[in-house]
Amino acid sequence: MVDYDVIVCGAGPAGATAAAAAAGYGLKVALLEKYPLPRHKTCGGGMPMVIENVLRDLAPEAFVESKVRYLRHTWKFGDPYLAPINLPDSQQDICLWMAQRSVFDNALAQRAVKAGAQLYDGVTVRSVEIESDKVVVRGSAKGNESAFVGTARHVIGADGANSIVAQAANLRKNPVMAIAMEIEFPYDWNNSHPDLRPEVAHLEYGAVKRGYAWIFPKGDHLNIGAGLFSPGKKRKRSNVEVRKEIENAIIGYLELFQIPYERERLRFYAHPLPIWQGKEQRHTPDGKILLVGDAAGLINPSFGDGILHAIKSGLIAAECIAKNEPQNYTNYIHAEFAANFDAALTLANIFYQFPGICYRHIVKRETATRTAVRLLFGEVNFTDVISRFVQTVRQVAFG
Repeated sequence: MVDYDVIVCGAGPAGATAAAAAAGYGLKVALLEKYPLPRHKTCGGGMPMVIENVLRDLAPEAFVESKVRYLRHTWKFGDPYLAPINLPDSQQDICLWMAQRSVFDNALAQRAVKAGAQLYDGVTVRSVEIESDKVVVRGSAKGNESAFVGTARHVIGADGANSIVAQAANLRKNPVMAIAMEIEFPYDWNNSHPDLRPEVAHLEYGAVKRGYAWIFPKGDHLNIGAGLFSPGKKRKRSNVEVRKEIENAIIGYLELFQIPYERERLRFYAHPLPIWQGKEQRHTPDGKILLVGDAAGLINPSFGDGILHAIKSGLIAAECIAKNEPQNYTNYIHAEFAANFDAALTLANIFYQFPGICYRHIVKRETATRTAVRLLFGEVNFTDVISRFVQTVRQVAFG
């Protein structure tokens, strides 16, 4: 049994960033990851380039496969609207980065190792036990049931939507889950459809009820996915119906762009997304366990993005521990996210209730795409736009 200052469970963006930051503060850190790295991670892999301001020592060239400067919006795969992210009067040239999570997450994990964290990949967390003065974490690996046994003053739960750490800590008992599915389809850009270009991402709003579909361009393939992002308090459709609808939306993109495929050979990856549902406790009362990223439910309820928020939460958790303020962690998380995400949740509930109206009267506005990307960047807050958004929808829908 090895004693650490911090054990981080999960080496995604939240966990790897927390581990690197904690090690940078001089703490003894163990970083546990269920699968050997690099490993596949189901995720669209789109992120705002503002991440470079948070991770200044990580070169974009190491993981960015394409830079998106246009969004092509559609309604039920018709009525296309190609919108530039940068308008003629834009003061700043910005774009969205597209990366494979296998590459990006591995780069973050190696960054944590470089900072001094001890990486244990291929280790599955089996139990987390809170004792009077420490937390005991046990993990297994293939062929070794006791591959890791460690204690720590603090544990950071970065183990995703179905967090074992959250369960052990009795936190986030009833998370609301969105669901997303995707395929990674090999694509040769030299023989591309004229509407498919490495600098263009696609968003489709009418193919999935209370959700949307997308195409994110990557180096040698297309990430084509769809998700149900606003399930509502009582989802009326069964999981089978939702899955079929999402799969059909993905197929709809292949057919729209006349991409040959064999349905039986398509491999669909599904994953839950724990979307923000308001303020709630995200650390244990004694401050021994802190939740970050998906484990903390930090998915933007409007867009379904989570990478930047995960990274920010990892930094906040590490700083709270280093400054001996773990009991203030939830307050810091709420200060960072609550007002903005509460407004985003209100916007999402309205948008996904009236998607056709929102598409025609908001999405197709000349400035809407630029504003949406600035919302992703955090340059504009949802609190800044929610009043005008609600007013526009109310006027159109109800006169």
